[in-house]
Amino acid sequence: MLLSLPQPLRAATDSDTFQVTASVLAACSITANDLNFGNYNPVSGTPLNAATTLEITCTNGAAYEVGLSAGLGAGASVATRFMTNGGNQLAYSLYSDAARTSIWGETAGIDTVSGTGSGALQVLTVYGQIPGGQSVPAGLYTDTVTATITY
Repeated sequence: MLLSLPQPLRAATDSDTFQVTASVLAACSITANDLNFGNYNPVSGTPLNAATTLEITCTNGAAYEVGLSAGLGAGASVATRFMTNGGNQLAYSLYSDAARTSIWGETAGIDTVSGTGSGALQVLTVYGQIPGGQSVPAGLYTDTVTATITY
């Protein structure tokens, strides 16, 4: 009796596959925090040290190099940068190590800082020093340094 019931019609099927792809690009971002030396006493003869940080985020596995420009002071180089107040200049230097022996410049493979991205925030410290004994007038001295990441 059950055999006589009408059977539902079955639809025919066909299938195929398709690929899913994406290209992950190497990408980096950099955020530079200001460096504030505070108060400098030109008659003490003692260098004034300070530090700041650069915040780096790069694609996991992306190689990068970070360079620091010489700044805007007239005649500045990466070895001796100048903060200015009018026509007055206050020399300072930026380093990649806490001992302040490795000048941080902008020549790839020479005086830049290199690393490999992890996909997470990485923090690089910039160490600054104003040499002691500079005979400069009182006032606020400033400079602008550009931090550039190449990847």
